[in-house]
Amino acid sequence: MKINGTHYRSLWWNHDAHVLEIIDQRWLPHEFRTQQVTSLQDYADAIREMRVRGAPLIGATAAYGVALAMAQDPSDTNLDAANGLLEKTRPTAINLSWALERCRATLLPLAEKDRADTALQLAHDIADEDVEVNRRIGENGLALIREIATRKPEGEPVRLLTHCNAGWIATVDWGTATSPMYQAHDAGVPLHVWVDETRPRNQGPLTAWELGSHGVPHAYIVDNAGGHLMQHGMVDMVIVGSDRTTAHGDVCNKIGTYLKALAAKANDVPFYVALPSSTIDWTVGDGLTEIPIEERPGEEVSQIFWGKNAADDITPVQVAPDGSPTANPAFDVTPRDLVTGLITERGICEASQEGLAKLFPEHARPA
Repeated sequence: MKINGTHYRSLWWNHDAHVLEIIDQRWLPHEFRTQQVTSLQDYADAIREMRVRGAPLIGATAAYGVALAMAQDPSDTNLDAANGLLEKTRPTAINLSWALERCRATLLPLAEKDRADTALQLAHDIADEDVEVNRRIGENGLALIREIATRKPEGEPVRLLTHCNAGWIATVDWGTATSPMYQAHDAGVPLHVWVDETRPRNQGPLTAWELGSHGVPHAYIVDNAGGHLMQHGMVDMVIVGSDRTTAHGDVCNKIGTYLKALAAKANDVPFYVALPSSTIDWTVGDGLTEIPIEERPGEEVSQIFWGKNAADDITPVQVAPDGSPTANPAFDVTPRDLVTGLITERGICEASQEGLAKLFPEHARPA
């Protein structure tokens, strides 16, 4: 996507310096900062500290981390150590372990002398594949938006609601939930997007920043406004992303997604999840019992990250009483019976084992 007229991906390889560069998302939407990632520990910290965030982007970043490790020491021992360090950074998003396992499976059979170049090319491939996959997700989601538009009075916008940031900065480019929005807007379909604030990390402002940069009409709303809007017929469809989707169609996404799904079900609003197949955990059936839910630091709840004050200083702002206990589960699971459909790069299917098996027969399991 373009920022101030320059096209950016959320990460890119600096061929001159032979180093990965990223957008440090902690400062968005107030400041656009980039930085180089120069050590394996820096890769781990970038993921843990959410300098990079979003399931697909975490996976791509980890692949570049493995490439750095192989350039420094291509031994089996170092490959295992790098995988172990990176996999511990964040437990919920499956793309992280998916990318690390793909790297391991590709590199282990190779002679050590061939691993560094192969690992770097594989990281490039994973990043490029993510861009194309998300573009195709957008094409499939666009068909849904077009269909809704045909039922509305001419010129009246299709009103979408989204939660968290499943945008281009949560992937390598395009985004998952936002890709249909960008493609619909570019195709001339009138849109209006309700953007949840998504406490406690306030990722909604990232979506608002993205949509505003692209010219997509939107409004930033508090998390608890979604049900009210649905009750009053002001939402035509909900589209969210996913950090892990089970083989049976349960969806794990940013905390608060489940409540949006409940409100959508109660008000007959279609609830769609846009996801690349790399986000499907084919080993898990029941999301409520089998997906680990990341518990993040309490200061993310007791403070707001990050705010701009009257002096234009960008700083965390404390909102909770001094010493107040906090709890901070970062994700929740939306059961498949609340999901209207899954938008993938191969098409749209119902959120069920049977639906996923039709699109991805190579992963089909006995019922």
